[in-house]
Amino acid sequence: MTLLFTCIKIFFARILDVSLNTIRTTFVLRGKTSIVAIIAFLEITIWFLVARTALNTELNLFIVLSYSGGYTTGTIIGTIITDRFIKTNVELLVISNKIKNTKKIKDNNFGVTILSKNTNQIILLIETNKRRLKDITNLINELDNNAFITIKETRSIINGYM
Repeated sequence: MTLLFTCIKIFFARILDVSLNTIRTTFVLRGKTSIVAIIAFLEITIWFLVARTALNTELNLFIVLSYSGGYTTGTIIGTIITDRFIKTNVELLVISNKIKNTKKIKDNNFGVTILSKNTNQIILLIETNKRRLKDITNLINELDNNAFITIKETRSIINGYM
């Protein structure tokens, strides 16, 4: 019974500390120093206590599986939390031979900038919330299913509108 309790404790603590690590990494990339420090403190405290417990327990396959299973599950949960609850903006660069104007894009409440337009192609820069990414890519594919699209995560936006 003690081994089972120890395995459960290690598994769930690893989920917590690895989820915090994933979330912290996202905030590091956005330059959110204050929250990063708090998360890092909690994360390493949990990790230290779990590692200490795991290393002070007689070597057992169940301990190893609990530790690695918690790590794996924590990575998945941390990614889900980051994707669903942390606001992210993305930038789309679109190169098209078929899109002739940006009216339909603007009519769907997307901000768009024409970077270049010549007789053969148009280059567009579109900034949107990640939650609307599927909407804009579907719209672009509707306008030109062969459009070249690159998507990058945006660290911050200054001025303009979203």
